[in-house]
Amino acid sequence: MLGSRLVGLIEGHSEQLSQGLVKKLCNSSRTPEFRKITPEELAKAAHEIYSNLSDWLLTKTESDIELRYTGIGARRAGQGIPLPQLVWGFFISKEHLWAFLQREAMIEGPVEVFGELELVQLLDQFFDRAVYFAVNGYVEATQRKTQAA
Repeated sequence: MLGSRLVGLIEGHSEQLSQGLVKKLCNSSRTPEFRKITPEELAKAAHEIYSNLSDWLLTKTESDIELRYTGIGARRAGQGIPLPQLVWGFFISKEHLWAFLQREAMIEGPVEVFGELELVQLLDQFFDRAVYFAVNGYVEATQRKTQAA
C-alpha cells in the first residue's frame, strides 16, 4: 500500500490517538451517553483499531469487520447508548483521525499524494462498513431485547 508511511504514523501514535478519542467522545454534547462506558473500555477499542490499522485495511475481510462491529453495536445497545450517538461516535472517530493526519503528515511528493488518496479511500470504506455493521448489531440486539420482554 502506498500510504504505508501514514499507516505507520497512525499505528505509532495509537496510544495518543486512543486517549484523544476517548476525551472527545466523553466531552461531546452529541455523545453524552458514552460517559457510561469506562474510559479504559473506550480506549482499548480505539487502540485495537489504531495499533493494527494496516491489518484492518489490508488483511481483514468484510466478514472480520462485520463480526467485530456487529458485536460493538450489540454491546453499545446493551449499554444504553442511543443509536444516533453510536453513529456520531464513529463520525468523531473518523474526524479525529483526519485531524491527526492533517497535523502530523507531510506530503513529500506525487507518490505520497497517490498513497494518501489510496489510504483515504481505504479508511472511508472501513469506517462505512464499521458503521453499517455496528448499526445492524445494535438493531438486532434491540429486537432481541424487545422480543424477550
